[in-house]
Amino acid sequence: MFRPTLTSSSLEARWLTPGFLAVWVLVSFVPVFFARNLDFQIGPWPFSFWLAAQGIVVVYILLAALYAWRMNRYEEPLTLTVASGGAIDATRTQAHYHRGLKKWFTIYVLCLVGFLVCMVTAEALGLSRNWVGGIFLIASVALYAAIGIYNRTSDPSEYYVAGRRIPPVLNGMACAADWMSAASFISLAGGLYLQGFSGSADEPGGLAYVLGWTGGFCLVAFLVAPNLRRYDVKTVPDFFGKRFGGKWPRLTAAIAAVLCSFTYIVAQIYGVGLITSRLTGVHFEIGILLGLGGVLVCSFLGGMRAVTWTQVAQYCVLAIAYLLPVGWMAYNQLGNPVAPVVYGQQLAKIEQLETQLLNAPAEKEVLQGYQLRRDQYHEKLQNVEHALTLDRQLAQERVRSLNNSGADPSLVFAATRDFALLPRNAPTAQQNWTAAMHDNAYRAQPLAGLPRHAQVFAGDPHGTPDEQATFNTSRINFLALMFCLMVGTAGLPHLLTRYFTTPSVAQARTSVAWSLFFIALVYLSAPALAVFVKYQVMNDLVGLRFDALPDWISQWSKLDPGLISVADINADGILQFGELKLGADLVMLVTPELGGMPYVVSGLVAAGGLAAALSTADGLLLTIGNAFAHDMYRYGKNDRVNMMRRVMFSKFVLMVAALLSAYVATQRPAGILFIVAASFSIAGAAFVPAMVMGLFWQRTTRVAAVAGMWLGLLVTLIYLVLNTVRLPEWLELEGGMRLFGIGPNSAGVFGIPVGFLTIFLLSWWGKPTEDDVESNFSEPKLYDTAGY
Repeated sequence: MFRPTLTSSSLEARWLTPGFLAVWVLVSFVPVFFARNLDFQIGPWPFSFWLAAQGIVVVYILLAALYAWRMNRYEEPLTLTVASGGAIDATRTQAHYHRGLKKWFTIYVLCLVGFLVCMVTAEALGLSRNWVGGIFLIASVALYAAIGIYNRTSDPSEYYVAGRRIPPVLNGMACAADWMSAASFISLAGGLYLQGFSGSADEPGGLAYVLGWTGGFCLVAFLVAPNLRRYDVKTVPDFFGKRFGGKWPRLTAAIAAVLCSFTYIVAQIYGVGLITSRLTGVHFEIGILLGLGGVLVCSFLGGMRAVTWTQVAQYCVLAIAYLLPVGWMAYNQLGNPVAPVVYGQQLAKIEQLETQLLNAPAEKEVLQGYQLRRDQYHEKLQNVEHALTLDRQLAQERVRSLNNSGADPSLVFAATRDFALLPRNAPTAQQNWTAAMHDNAYRAQPLAGLPRHAQVFAGDPHGTPDEQATFNTSRINFLALMFCLMVGTAGLPHLLTRYFTTPSVAQARTSVAWSLFFIALVYLSAPALAVFVKYQVMNDLVGLRFDALPDWISQWSKLDPGLISVADINADGILQFGELKLGADLVMLVTPELGGMPYVVSGLVAAGGLAAALSTADGLLLTIGNAFAHDMYRYGKNDRVNMMRRVMFSKFVLMVAALLSAYVATQRPAGILFIVAASFSIAGAAFVPAMVMGLFWQRTTRVAAVAGMWLGLLVTLIYLVLNTVRLPEWLELEGGMRLFGIGPNSAGVFGIPVGFLTIFLLSWWGKPTEDDVESNFSEPKLYDTAGY
């Protein structure tokens, strides 16, 4: 059996990986931990925030690029040989292929720009908004479907890894689209808007997502992607089967891949339904089905080859859709469209507006109103049956009174609707009223429960004992979520599979650097967008009369009242900041309307969000299908006939998974950010310990790897379940079962160390079997029935 060994040049480069990892740890965690001590001004900029949001992300890009450049110098040059003419003919063929890609990419970008110009002209000539939204939806889905149909294939190599011929730049662009899901495009700026930079004691701020989702790519570059590419595998579970041998490592990895991918995809399908229903005006559930068609056409027909080129096209759409409105708002507010550079000027203004709102008498009246509502729900919960009966009697009496007095039909309809919306039974009433009580208690806090935008962690390290405890909890929660997102990034199967499509290990490493560059273009703009939106809301929207509010508020509230709601709590007829509830999943989508931009920009933003959700959904569905067909279903020989059968089985599983995830998404289980963060914890705990130990420690055994994967996964899932919204209420646990105040979306912070420790102890104490020794760093082989 062939044993790949480290060359002398790679031995000389071994110091680079631990050196870069050490720099990464220092840059990632030390400034964040001591952010309160670094809180001083440089002109209009808070230094601690700039360092975290801008500076550290830029350092990540430099680290990934420098690591790829240095390590690739030590790689042996790739030699391609083909039967017809050897390396020279292969090089010429590859160069011709790349020239063709550049030509088609240039044509696509020019057509995209031309389409946007035509849409702007059509709107100026009087094209209605309904037509604009419909055209953007139809054009987007038709484009992705056409790419999927054109690249349809049943060839196993093309279906699983796109023929391993995707150049690093375009693969980096596809990875960026695959990565920037609905959570990144729709919810990241919303998380920053609601939780500020560092968040509260219970909820980490948006910077945790920015740093976690970019810093994780350094782990991908240093530890995972190039080393997995050496194994010449098609899926992540494929690596576990070939590294450790036998059935259980591959099967365990396949189960974990399905679990974390399905959790992730529910959030994407929810985003698809949200955007599609807004563009077309159809119901949310129908919007999900409309968007799902575009997902299935791309991933079902062409596998990774079709998904790759679809994602390249989708990245161009989502990048333009994100950067254009951010630049527009920056220019309108500050006269400079380079948003990441100038938006710090608005932070001081927001701080002044927050101080004014904290001291405004009208805002204090609103907070008292929420407190009164909270007390009313608390009183109802003391005797749910009696309170529900009384509410029904009062609602019936109101409907009867309006009918008898000949009131306006709209008032009768509203009263009838309120009666119909009452809980059907006592358990439902208790659940609804408990949630309402907590929501009103939260909004009865200053600024309606939102932390001050630029604060560095909640609480005060030098204040009272309660303030010190709040500060420590806030900082720990922030660091825990950031850690889980980073490690989870290095374990997500749908992301790692993208780097199997490059021609060589060196190009896989380069591709990671390009991925991070394209991702950072959007992520560096997300904090700016949150600041511009908050300033616009506080300065322009707050203070308007309710009868003068813009139409988009009522339109979005009809689509989903949970996304946005307004209520005149203090009955003064004027909108106060505390009377506006804006959901995280809506901040980006309403930016064009809030900023007074043409509706074409709204359609473009919706198309960008759709592209982000569809691109990630494609990769996730493909991962689920391949996990079943390629990694679980492994009967028969690995000849071409059986490989074709697996491809067809993968397509069938892909369709079933899409329909099942669509059903779950219609139940609207939780916010997009929470669901996605939970999937990162699952992926980090299930994959990363066994993957890293298996790649870098020869003594790692099969038994240890399987035990570490299962224990890490179980610990993470148990913590998630014990701290979900409803279970603590059923068990009458105030605040759930949080350890050190860490939230459930950071559950991986417990499962990941358990996985590493289990694998280390069992491998150290256990005796490697003959199969373990043989499989260590041996060239992966295709298993037949006996091998599996």
